[in-house]
Amino acid sequence: MTDVGEPGEAVSKIRSAAARPKRWFDREGTEFGRGIGFFDAIYGFAITLLIANLDLPPAEAWVSIEALLGSGLGDQLLAFGISFVVIAVFWKANANLMSRFRGIDSPVIVANLLSAGLVVMLPFTTQGISEAGLSDLPLPTALYAVNVALVIVAGQLVFEVGAARGLLADPSPARVRWAWRVDALAQVAVFAVSIPVAYLAGADWGRATWIALAVVSPLTGRWAARVADRARIRDDWVVERE
Repeated sequence: MTDVGEPGEAVSKIRSAAARPKRWFDREGTEFGRGIGFFDAIYGFAITLLIANLDLPPAEAWVSIEALLGSGLGDQLLAFGISFVVIAVFWKANANLMSRFRGIDSPVIVANLLSAGLVVMLPFTTQGISEAGLSDLPLPTALYAVNVALVIVAGQLVFEVGAARGLLADPSPARVRWAWRVDALAQVAVFAVSIPVAYLAGADWGRATWIALAVVSPLTGRWAARVADRARIRDDWVVERE
């Protein structure tokens, strides 16, 4: 004789299966590790490409440190350092984000590929802000700002796709997700503002605008973290399956 509880259990299993992506790679599987390893390699490759932006100074520039830096190497080293930190920060953010996933599927992989592709572009746009004769122009600064802003947006897209696909190990309430979106948009705004500044006041002032990120990012990041903490304290962190 059929157990009365079985139909309800069957319906529950059907709904759970319907909510789960059709094909995805579980975190415990080798495919997940291979995917993350591939993206990590792209970030490492992008950092390695930055060295191509350093030109060998002429022989006469090697007489002193001042002559070396004055040959244009100083600007190139500064741009190298900035982009090295930027790519490293993006890699760390991606690693932290992917640690929240219980699995990945094709849409998440595509979103990650988009983000990684934009990161690989950073050595190219870095050359524009480091080359003598180009760094004083507003366009290279604007292109670099657009590049970084798009990487930030793409990183947020990875999160949004993962949440929509039900692949987050610890889904968050709507207001917490909005707090993280505001955090990302605040960072994008800093680079967006630097573009008109570069055209109106000069490339140096446009790049100087990026320093505001040292204030804006910690402020919005801590605010978003407080929103998340309050949600946990109030037991409002409800697991959602979309």
